[in-house]
Amino acid sequence: MSTRSRSLTIERPGSHTLTEGPLPEPGPGEVRVRVAAAGICMSDREVYDGHRDPAYVRYPVVPGHEWSGTVDAVGEGVDPALTGRRTVAEGFRACGRCERCRYGETSLCTAGYDETGFTRPGAFADHLVVPARLLHPLADDADLRAAALLEPAAVIAAAVRAGAPEPGERIAVVGAGTLGLLAVQLLAAVSPAELTVIDPRTERASLALDFGAGETRTPKEADEVRGRYDLVVETAGAPSTAADACLLARRGGRVVLTGMFTPGAVGIDPVHLSLSQLTVRSVFGAPSAAWSYAVRAFTAGLLDPAPLITHEFPLEGFAEAVALVGAGDPGTGKVLLRP
Repeated sequence: MSTRSRSLTIERPGSHTLTEGPLPEPGPGEVRVRVAAAGICMSDREVYDGHRDPAYVRYPVVPGHEWSGTVDAVGEGVDPALTGRRTVAEGFRACGRCERCRYGETSLCTAGYDETGFTRPGAFADHLVVPARLLHPLADDADLRAAALLEPAAVIAAAVRAGAPEPGERIAVVGAGTLGLLAVQLLAAVSPAELTVIDPRTERASLALDFGAGETRTPKEADEVRGRYDLVVETAGAPSTAADACLLARRGGRVVLTGMFTPGAVGIDPVHLSLSQLTVRSVFGAPSAAWSYAVRAFTAGLLDPAPLITHEFPLEGFAEAVALVGAGDPGTGKVLLRP
């Protein structure tokens, strides 16, 4: 086994380096993971461009919060049997001691924001070190290429759990990006009476039919079904989609906002909200229970992220890879780095 490891560091917005150094060593309670694949998402593009809120990034940083790999070393106090296990791990470094953590809401930890790939070294590297307590081990034959998408799948699992879908309900998903199509798979497993995906990109929306949706609509066509849905899961984060999602829900319905909105997004009409008696939830990241949900669905074959992957690059191809993300090409799905 090599005693060297490469990592890609964003020194500051717009500047990155690929360097090689000694293998990182796991400390007490930690494991070292040999990275198999790491996804690039819009949050990583924001880090590279310098558009991420300064409270949620610490330069210089090795990005990479969506990843999968194999444990190849364990630190003091960690079960040696984990060595060789395929795995993913939670990104939030929750303290496990505060009131929110003890209540199970680890994504709301009050100890302060701390996340792999943003404030701690991430998986755009040959190896990374993470606390063993955050691992979610996978089956021995798990597809690690597909498993790299279990982080966004955990976010969507948090949204699905918050929305509490029931069999026979009418459900709409706003957005046919990575989050939206993963949502379709998880929601289809609940056996809804209707599962509609709404996206202006007809090519992207058509993929939803292969993932279990019953129909697709453009936003203009969605005007015809306002007030129809028991549950609306918003995944796009576009300026108007939070307000649009609330208009799609029936009176007394539920709306879950999953997209990452930027300043200037259209607000939700409080008059409509109160008169319609809507329940509105938002999701940022994923608590431990949502990770377990996503991993179970993946292991059971109810969730298959592999068809979402369209591009793969080595670490040396980071500049080309990150340029694809958010560039607007409907043919670009999930972009992976393969160390």
